[in-house]
Amino acid sequence: MPIVTLMTDFGNKDYAVAAVKGAILSTVEQPQIVDISHKIAPYNPTEAAYVLKNAYKTFPKGSIHIIGVESEKTPENQHLAMYFDGHYFIGADNGIFAMIKGDLKSDKMVSINIHDKMPTSFPVLEAFVWVAAHISRKGTLEVVGKPVEHIKEIKELRPVINPQGDQILGAVIYVDNYGNVITNITRKIFNEVGKSRAFTIFARNVKFRKVFETYSDAIDFSIPKEKRDEDGKKIALFNDANHLELAIYKSNTQTVGGAQSLFGLEYRESITVKFE
Repeated sequence: MPIVTLMTDFGNKDYAVAAVKGAILSTVEQPQIVDISHKIAPYNPTEAAYVLKNAYKTFPKGSIHIIGVESEKTPENQHLAMYFDGHYFIGADNGIFAMIKGDLKSDKMVSINIHDKMPTSFPVLEAFVWVAAHISRKGTLEVVGKPVEHIKEIKELRPVINPQGDQILGAVIYVDNYGNVITNITRKIFNEVGKSRAFTIFARNVKFRKVFETYSDAIDFSIPKEKRDEDGKKIALFNDANHLELAIYKSNTQTVGGAQSLFGLEYRESITVKFE
């Protein structure tokens, strides 16, 4: 029973997601289809890579991940199939693959070349599903494409460390369902540059001088609840993906707002860490 996951920027209003699932059911024998997300911001490979990179690792080895984000094939946006870390990934070369594998080398990667036999204006429905079906039948990647070494990277979204080694210039790469803002500054980079020095995190007009391990670590539970400083408390922490996150304790985007709205932080907004 092959596991096929779907992550797209299609949303849930239109027929696209259902059509892709129908195609999978028609071409893959007894598939187990899992939705990762269909609410990726349109044409946002950075957001897609962040979500998929932190989700795929929990799936069994051999799972097939279809990525329907900015998926149209163009001369600058080839289609790829990659075998990496025991998983298969099918999508467009728009930076997602480079961000998923990071500095590690993939086991195998090909540029999909079946399009002449299968012209389509909906590549996820036809080309990607066809490749997934081929993989599910134990087919090799060499049959669906030619090996490729160089793929697209989104270099401007990597943190920049200044020559003095006392500052990291990062950026917002994702805003979660609670309005929490996730940056491209990882715990590893933070610790390597910081070397346990005191620091200040600058995010527009907001400053943070401490990073917590969890949301609740920011609350002093020894104080009676009615006297605690909880509502609207700003928090910096490393989330479970080990990325620096800026948050509001128990935020609600539908009522009081979250870090995105209250701090005025949007995708690609600059976040600076200054070490003393």
